[in-house]
Amino acid sequence: MATSARAPVHLWIVGILALLWNAFGAFDYVMSQTQNAAYLAQFSDADRLYFNSFPAWAVAGWALGVWGGLVGSLLLLARSRHAEFAFGLSLLGLLVATIYQHVLSAMPADLKTGPMVAMNVAIWAVAIGLFVYAHRMRARGILR
Repeated sequence: MATSARAPVHLWIVGILALLWNAFGAFDYVMSQTQNAAYLAQFSDADRLYFNSFPAWAVAGWALGVWGGLVGSLLLLARSRHAEFAFGLSLLGLLVATIYQHVLSAMPADLKTGPMVAMNVAIWAVAIGLFVYAHRMRARGILR
C-alpha cells in the first residue's frame, strides 16, 4: 500500500488562509447576485447598474472563479489532488470575468481606481499562487 508524504504545516496555513480568502469571494458573489441592499449600499448607483448588466456568460465566469477557489481550498485542506483542478477552473473563471470587465465592458471610473486595481492584481496573484501551490503539493505526493 502506497503512503503519501506527511502534510507540512504550511499546507494547513495556506489551506485555511485560502479558505478564508475564497469564502469572502463567495460572500461577495452571493450578496451581489441576490442584490442584497445592505451589502450593495457601499457601491454607487453606476456600480450597481454595471454589476446588474453582466451577461450570463460573464456571471458564469465569475461563479466559476469564486466557487472553484472555494472548492479548491476545501480540497486542499482534504489533501485531495483535485484541488489543483479546482484552482485551475477558478483561474479559467477569473480569466473570463476579467476579459468581460476590462476588455468588453465600460467599467465605471470608480472601479478603476488604484485600490481597485490593486485588489484585482491581488486576486490574480492569489489565484495563480494557489494553483501553483496545489500543483507542487500534488507533485510532491502531499495531495492524494
